[in-house]
Amino acid sequence: MDGLLVDTEPLWTVAEHELAASLGARFTPDIKAAMIGHGVDTALPLMLSMLGVPDADPHAAARFLIERTAELFGEPGRIIPMPGAVALLDALAAAGIATALVSSSFRVLMDPVLAAIGPERFAVTVAGDEVSRRKPHPEPYLTAARMLGVDPAQCVVLEDSEAGARAGLDAGCPTILVPSFPATAVHPVVAEATVRPSLHEVTVDLLDLLVTQTGNTGRYSDAVG
Repeated sequence: MDGLLVDTEPLWTVAEHELAASLGARFTPDIKAAMIGHGVDTALPLMLSMLGVPDADPHAAARFLIERTAELFGEPGRIIPMPGAVALLDALAAAGIATALVSSSFRVLMDPVLAAIGPERFAVTVAGDEVSRRKPHPEPYLTAARMLGVDPAQCVVLEDSEAGARAGLDAGCPTILVPSFPATAVHPVVAEATVRPSLHEVTVDLLDLLVTQTGNTGRYSDAVG
């Protein structure tokens, strides 16, 4: 969702800078890159450690980050689709392909995005607080596949982070990586995923090809992370 479907990472970054400042530390691009794709439960300890404040309360930090980001998401005009996102969703709908939105973000953050993009575009939505283990664990994508009623191998995952791509691959899904940070592009997981520079380069034909390569001939579903 964040960084692939909608351009909300700048809003997260505002909240992350504010959290770091409240702890007397400075948030850096390296910390941001390390956190991308992780759920709050794994991202916050990582952030606090890299900030040099490992003894800070991770629960209080997570609460601040979620509440502040939810405030920013709720401001009019803040939710902006990523280039090519709406066109791809329209193409999937025209082809009769069911689409799931799978995110490590909590429901309180997913709902404003759905309101802006159109909840009717997704047959299934899975938020980070609706699973017991978040990305990079495969549970979120396995949950979405089960809700869609299809084999994970027939679900093409689209992700913008290494952690998210790892979740898709470990779930047994063909996975496309559209990196939101340049550092992602050099990670070893890229060797197992199909990499495209933007959603403009993701087509229904490409998704068909990836499913065919896994040995599946039936129509697939598309899971956007």
